[in-house]
Amino acid sequence: MADSAAEESGEVDAFDSYRQFFALEPDVLVLSVAMLVFSLAFQMTTRYVPEYIYTLGAGGAVVGLYGSLGNLISAVYPYPGGALSDRVGSRVALTAFAVITTVGFLVWAAAPTLPGFAVPEVALGPLDLGGWAVGAWVWVFVGLFLTQAWKSFGLGATFAIVKQSVDPSRLAMGFASTEIFRRVGFLLGPAIAAGVLAVYEFGVGFQYVLLLAAGFAAVATVAQHYLYDASEDTIGDSFEGLDTIKRDLLAMPETLRPLLVADTLIRFANGMVYVFFVVVVTRYLGVGFTGFGVSLSPEAFFGVLLAVEMAVAILTKVPVSKLAERTGLKPVVGLGFLVYATFPVMLISAPPEQWVLVALFAYSGLRFAGLPAHKALIVGPAEQDAGGRVTGTYYLVRNTVVIPSAALGGLLYGGDWTVPVPGLDATLTAGPELSFALATVVGLAGVAYFAAFGREFDAYA
Repeated sequence: MADSAAEESGEVDAFDSYRQFFALEPDVLVLSVAMLVFSLAFQMTTRYVPEYIYTLGAGGAVVGLYGSLGNLISAVYPYPGGALSDRVGSRVALTAFAVITTVGFLVWAAAPTLPGFAVPEVALGPLDLGGWAVGAWVWVFVGLFLTQAWKSFGLGATFAIVKQSVDPSRLAMGFASTEIFRRVGFLLGPAIAAGVLAVYEFGVGFQYVLLLAAGFAAVATVAQHYLYDASEDTIGDSFEGLDTIKRDLLAMPETLRPLLVADTLIRFANGMVYVFFVVVVTRYLGVGFTGFGVSLSPEAFFGVLLAVEMAVAILTKVPVSKLAERTGLKPVVGLGFLVYATFPVMLISAPPEQWVLVALFAYSGLRFAGLPAHKALIVGPAEQDAGGRVTGTYYLVRNTVVIPSAALGGLLYGGDWTVPVPGLDATLTAGPELSFALATVVGLAGVAYFAAFGREFDAYA
């Protein structure tokens, strides 16, 4: 009776998904397990991949290219993923994308045993191109195309489901409810990786982590395929090509445009340095952990730091979402943007001290607390049956602009150059300090733009 009353009133209990999970209601069980397990698999692997690339013989420029390829995939996948799920239904899309993702983890695990290749020399007039060797790290790039598949499906579908089932004034709490299971995966994944890497050195330990991730993904794939009830899936219109994208872009609510500009600046800044967080901890600062009777390598300690970050995110998500109902969405989203912008310069300037890093990653966790409000601000103005398409269009634009950010960050982080600053008796030298400081400058520009021009969603105004 209480649940029915809550549904009729449009209210969302952020812990209702947990109660349903333990009651083993089939749909809740399937979706919760899939979201938690795939998030766990992603977080125990993807945050370590830049360090993996280093161990396979590449450097900062290749890590930057890896990050930009990830940005490209994030830009390209969500729109057709959302359109496909609208067209064929959730069950078919879920299963197909899950299988592809599982194969991707296996490709990553096999990368050290797979051959590289030599690029043949090609003479173009006075230029001789090619003639260099590509190492086994190239298979990390191949696996990236595969591992991102399930994640691309979940984006538009989750937004649309919440949009259709929650009262507009409660969207932030609705997204908080769906996010909690995913963030639990974000917490457990790095913790599991840290446990494995505390026992094995990174070259061997990360192979085991990847195989564990593939196993988790395979179990989730089978469970969601056989247990998911597709009887209530809705089938939408088919994708009509570029005309559909143009039409969706033109139809984007005006209230989203300032948010999109600011969000793009913030994400571009974050994209410049995100893939280097693990490298900064393990190589630039080289900080491990000693205390409470344990001694952790920098690689294992990084997993602990990610777990601390997610613990803060989970603990603050519901209170901050409730705060958004009192203050409006804009202040909460702005707080998350500010954390995004300032974290890079704080990390690169930090002393190599373990408790300082624990505090910094706890601070970083606050950026996730604003995500439910951010998602509500994106999908809130959409028409009732257009949440998936509006979300896909928004992320298509944002992620397309962000594509080159990691490559630029790689050139700044791993480059070997110095240039004079016009009009000043100073020079800019490539390196971690420059890339992380510039990221903060770009991020703060996004924060300022959002503060000046960001619009509130009417239901929260």
